[in-house]
Amino acid sequence: MLIAFNKPYGVLCQFTDRSLPPRPTLAGFGLPARIYPAGRLDFDSEGLLLLTDDGNLAHRLTDPRHKQPKTYWVQVEGEPGEAQLQVLRAGVVLNDGPTLPAQVERLPTPALWPRDPPIRMRKTIPDAWLALTLREGRNRQVRRMTAAVGLPTLRLVRVAIGAVGLEGLAPGQWRHVPET
Repeated sequence: MLIAFNKPYGVLCQFTDRSLPPRPTLAGFGLPARIYPAGRLDFDSEGLLLLTDDGNLAHRLTDPRHKQPKTYWVQVEGEPGEAQLQVLRAGVVLNDGPTLPAQVERLPTPALWPRDPPIRMRKTIPDAWLALTLREGRNRQVRRMTAAVGLPTLRLVRVAIGAVGLEGLAPGQWRHVPET
């Protein structure tokens, strides 16, 4: 079984939380029993999360050797210049080593659901949207990459993993995905 879930902002990618006070988890969304996330999204990131009951499938989706493309729409603070985009395309050197090259392009402001709480906007600092596709998945990688080129991430939404996209799912909704 493979499930596509639109993880809302401020939800943990697990079914329990032992912290006090407890934070929202996947348990509150009526997902089928005995499935587990294939990968993660940070608490402050939104979008596509795949869940499965098949360990081999989870491995194929998440292991970096399989280089599954993951596409994100990233709202950044600042006006991206071609030099910054080229650095992202070539690969960025982070404190844990260089990243693989990424596909990146400017994106018109996408029609997304409102985020709660809303993004803090500054009148004097522009923002822009990028479509960024990675084939690896380090901890907070997109945020670290955009920050490294002087474009801090304001909002991060994963819209696709491989051929599976977020189409038609509002935050908190899920659907079964045919396995190929």
